[in-house]
Amino acid sequence: MNALRLGVNIDHVATLRQARYTGMPGSHNCEPDVVVAALACERAGAHGITVHLRADRRHIQDEDVFRLRKSLTTKLNLEMGNTPEILEIALRIQPEDVCLVPENRREVTTEGGLDVVLQFDALAPTAKRLNAAGIRISPFIEPDAAQIDASVALGAHSVELHTGAFANTLGEAHQRELARIREAAAYAHGRGLQVNAGHGINYTNIAEIREVPHLSELNIGHSIVCRAIFVGLEAAVAEMLAAMQKK
Repeated sequence: MNALRLGVNIDHVATLRQARYTGMPGSHNCEPDVVVAALACERAGAHGITVHLRADRRHIQDEDVFRLRKSLTTKLNLEMGNTPEILEIALRIQPEDVCLVPENRREVTTEGGLDVVLQFDALAPTAKRLNAAGIRISPFIEPDAAQIDASVALGAHSVELHTGAFANTLGEAHQRELARIREAAAYAHGRGLQVNAGHGINYTNIAEIREVPHLSELNIGHSIVCRAIFVGLEAAVAEMLAAMQKK
């Protein structure tokens, strides 16, 4: 079995920058630099960099994505809502992967999976254009068979299973959510999809997630950025990579 791959989400590096430098693009004082952060993650062994270019540009900015596209030596995974403006940017940038996500202006971070079943007709033209451009698409979905089937019909290369409910519950509810993830991973694998996962995964619950069969990639951001405050970004990424390995 191949080792789990890690995509590091650096949105919260941009969040820190925007806390001080919103509306000041190009300022010589503007820090931290998301490209410097991304390259540090790559040096530590990350297999890719993930960013979410939101419609309201609350953290990652257009310039960030273009600079990352020119600078990365691994791959760029662009998270995006289904909006015409962001689609056109994605087609210009040509990331290796696009993760289609729900987007709510009131949320602090993505709060749940994309309802591919309900939104299929709206998503289909976007998926068609991304696929035609050779960009792999990965809907960010709840661990649910109907959502997986709809993702297959959409032409997805992979799915990213939303692990937020798993991360935010305890006891029996936590175990039920873990079972849902395991069942969904097996089902998606059986449908020919690459299976990724993300949201709320940290240095503690990774011990359970890494045992889920058929997982290929994990996208982790908040926990790594938090850990980096104490040990530095490269060390935080290296620690997560070590924790991802099955014992």
